[in-house]
Amino acid sequence: QVQLVESGGGSVQPGGSLRLSCIGSGFTMNDYAVGWFRQAPGKEREWVTLMSNGAGSKYYADSVKGRFFVSRDNSWNAVYLQMNSLKPEDSGIYYCAAGGLLGSTMIPTYWGQGTQVTVSS
Repeated sequence: QVQLVESGGGSVQPGGSLRLSCIGSGFTMNDYAVGWFRQAPGKEREWVTLMSNGAGSKYYADSVKGRFFVSRDNSWNAVYLQMNSLKPEDSGIYYCAAGGLLGSTMIPTYWGQGTQVTVSS
């Protein structure tokens, strides 16, 4: 059974950092492009960062460039999102996804259940 399980969300003050983890099971994540998406209340889900399979070309939304960093650990079948200099507008539910990549657009096949990130003073 294929699963993606996110963890690492929480509450943090503006300027703080969080590291999200996404552990895959039932498939080999390195065979897939992976991405992080987020959804704030009342807003549509938006793309945050993508990483292609294998060698891993990385793409970041302009709103997080220079602050967020995506990485893989194939030994753990995992993907991570390091989030620094967090802002209140970064708050939302963060979802991990795995799938295909068409140019710099991800076509998700699998989704995690999400983890809440709240940035507030």
